[in-house]
Amino acid sequence: MLLSKQKKNDKGNRLLVSITVMGSAGPIRFVVNEKELVASVMDTALKSYAREGRLPLLGSNLDHFVLYCPIAGTEALSPWETIGSFGVRNFMLCKKPGVDKVIDNGKQAGDATITRKGAGSWKAWFNKSLNLKISSH
Repeated sequence: MLLSKQKKNDKGNRLLVSITVMGSAGPIRFVVNEKELVASVMDTALKSYAREGRLPLLGSNLDHFVLYCPIAGTEALSPWETIGSFGVRNFMLCKKPGVDKVIDNGKQAGDATITRKGAGSWKAWFNKSLNLKISSH
């Protein structure tokens, strides 16, 4: 019994991380090992995001995204650092600036996001949905 506990400690502690994706409705939560690299956590977050069918569509190329720790400042986290080295569990995943402008032979790259009609009006939609719920009383 003591040996099994030692093996678990060698792997490191497990953390429940919460990753908020810019433009998405809510955070993605999953359990990771504290010794996992930031790049691995970003990959897991993008796969979970796609599996859940969330919008806006993001793609899966890790080079197009950065992970921030809101408490640590405005610097993006290095993909080669361990996720447990920051001492926090809440992160923000953002698309790198200028990724949507990547052009390949005159066409937009296939991994770029798909724009929706009225993509910039989420605040208007949110306010409208609140007004509908309030006025129905």
